[in-house]
Amino acid sequence: MNYLKRAMLYLTHKKGQSLLLLLIMSAILVFVLSGLIIQNAAVSATNSVTKSAGTTISVSANRNKMFSKMRSGTSKSKPKTITTPTVSNEKIKKAGKLNTVAYYNITNTASVNASSFDTVSTSTGTSGGGMGMKGGASAGDISIDGVSSTKLTSAFVSKTNKIVSGRNITTSDVNTKNVVIEKELATQNGIKVGDSMTVKMTSSGKKSLKLKVVGIYKAKSTSSSVPGSDPSNTIYTSYTLPATITGTEGKSSTVTYILENSAKEKATTKKIKRIINNSSFSVSSDDASYKQLLQPMKNVQSFAKKIVWLVAIAGTIILALIIILSVRTRQREIGVLVSLGESKFHIVAQLFSELFVILIGAMVVALLLGSFVGNKVGNQLLSQQQTTSVSTTSGSNGGPGGSGAPGSSQTGGGMRGGMATQSAGTTSAANKKTLKTLNTSITPSSVIKLGGMGLVIITLAVCVSAISILRLRPKDILIGE
Repeated sequence: MNYLKRAMLYLTHKKGQSLLLLLIMSAILVFVLSGLIIQNAAVSATNSVTKSAGTTISVSANRNKMFSKMRSGTSKSKPKTITTPTVSNEKIKKAGKLNTVAYYNITNTASVNASSFDTVSTSTGTSGGGMGMKGGASAGDISIDGVSSTKLTSAFVSKTNKIVSGRNITTSDVNTKNVVIEKELATQNGIKVGDSMTVKMTSSGKKSLKLKVVGIYKAKSTSSSVPGSDPSNTIYTSYTLPATITGTEGKSSTVTYILENSAKEKATTKKIKRIINNSSFSVSSDDASYKQLLQPMKNVQSFAKKIVWLVAIAGTIILALIIILSVRTRQREIGVLVSLGESKFHIVAQLFSELFVILIGAMVVALLLGSFVGNKVGNQLLSQQQTTSVSTTSGSNGGPGGSGAPGSSQTGGGMRGGMATQSAGTTSAANKKTLKTLNTSITPSSVIKLGGMGLVIITLAVCVSAISILRLRPKDILIGE
């Protein structure tokens, strides 16, 4: 009789044993498929995170160089003065055209004095000064923060600042005197969108600028660590206006590049350094958001891989033990077949055929249940990993970080205030982009991998159990019955 026919007859005759093997094989394949589904979903989510995390590369003044230059130029007759370096906008825009850069935000700052309106004052005292700034903010009572777009600044991204009337500053405001002011400043002076306001240069009290209000924003922060100043005294405008005020037209002091793909961060940083080519500037990247989003995905992917291997190994061992026990109970059957001239290879092939038929049935069960189990296990695991990641991040941050200049809009601007603001914006952005669920689904590749692993499992199990058959002679098999 053909060994394939014998295999089918045995399965139908031993219904209880066949059902037990089907249940065991189904359980093994369900968990293997779940692991494969979770692993594929984690890989897909990792690729999505890599493209959407928003890693930033900041070009800002090298503070060590600035202070070193200040100290070398200090004498008894001259006060301490820090000169903020600048880089040409042509270089900035050239770096912004790199195919790995999604968009960029130029930042310039200047300081002026209020003329046609009153500033918002605080009662925390007056600011002390012993050190001035050249080419940037000096001793004015109004801070002019020039940007490419207010939407791209960390304060607006993190919702610390929010437009309540009018519009944001955009790239269309380049070379204009359009501004966005804080709500408290607008309310105190009765200023509305469309009105004009006048400021005076700090270098010369006679020269003034007429600004047009195109938007009003509200700042959540109502206090400042700098005595005598208030966040409401920060006015946003295009980056070209502060450059005009400080006499650095066509140049800027800070720029932040947001990447299309966070995985390209190192290569892009090197390219930007070559383009800027200025030792007075430091080029640094902030991939905290990327790492915060990526870590849970890596953990889920690693766990899913372990599930697949552990279940496969355990399944092979379990099946091998069951088949070994089954072979012992079928010793007379095997001995008779061998004595009648049936090859040992055909007997092993019969065992394999029996398991292969059961494997087909188990795969059907796995395909019906695997997606459900994978979805539940994957999302539960993702939730746990994200909770762990957020707790770790919060602990490492140690709570709210230091604050800097009031109303600072710098997205990674090199100064302490800018960096603190960026950290808050980065954390907020990461929380918004955090994946809540894994998109688990059965793909053709998953089915192929499942079938391949199933074949490997039954092949190993049969090979282990076949040792006792291959090493004995027919007489020994029948005598040992």
